[in-house]
Amino acid sequence: MKTAWFLGHRIREVFAPAAGEPPLGGRGKVVEADETYLGTAADAPRGKKRWGGGGHKMKIMSLVERDGKIRSRRIKDATKLTAKEVLGSAMHPESILHTDGSWIYREIGVSKKHEFVDHQISYVGLGQDGRKVHTNTLEGFFSVFKRGMVGIYQHCGEQHLNRYLAEFDFRANNREKFGINDVSRAEIALKASKGKRLTYRTTVGA
Repeated sequence: MKTAWFLGHRIREVFAPAAGEPPLGGRGKVVEADETYLGTAADAPRGKKRWGGGGHKMKIMSLVERDGKIRSRRIKDATKLTAKEVLGSAMHPESILHTDGSWIYREIGVSKKHEFVDHQISYVGLGQDGRKVHTNTLEGFFSVFKRGMVGIYQHCGEQHLNRYLAEFDFRANNREKFGINDVSRAEIALKASKGKRLTYRTTVGA
């Protein structure tokens, strides 16, 4: 079991974005951003409130270039400062940012234009240029990710969350919709393994 568990994490490490990966989006391109929470009331520390709120849950922020790649990351807090840091490092500043109505994305100055949809009113809005404003791409991704985590892996320590996110990002970014089959997917993974190394000591002590 330890060997299989360690091998799984070594493979996920391969899926993580390489250093110097270009930012998502660009001039005239739409990038969706959203956050989600992973965990249940049973995950709350003993003696703490085990219902309501999401303080005990693991927090994730994801970005997706419309009809393009997804990039996800574990975050400590869902705040404006975090959103500015994550989006500023992973998104091209000329992009058009689409989010829900959350205050954490308001006026953070990371994109050329920011359009949002209020989910209390609708799940799809209309932008200034007549484009549809939504975060439905990420909502679908989060649904697949959570079903996979609960149905396949069942448990994930927060220190390993980024590697699981890398796996699901890789699946989404290299699916058949983009013309990538099993052979080319394996080739992409092998090329991505260059220069990456994960030891068992690092994994259990992460």
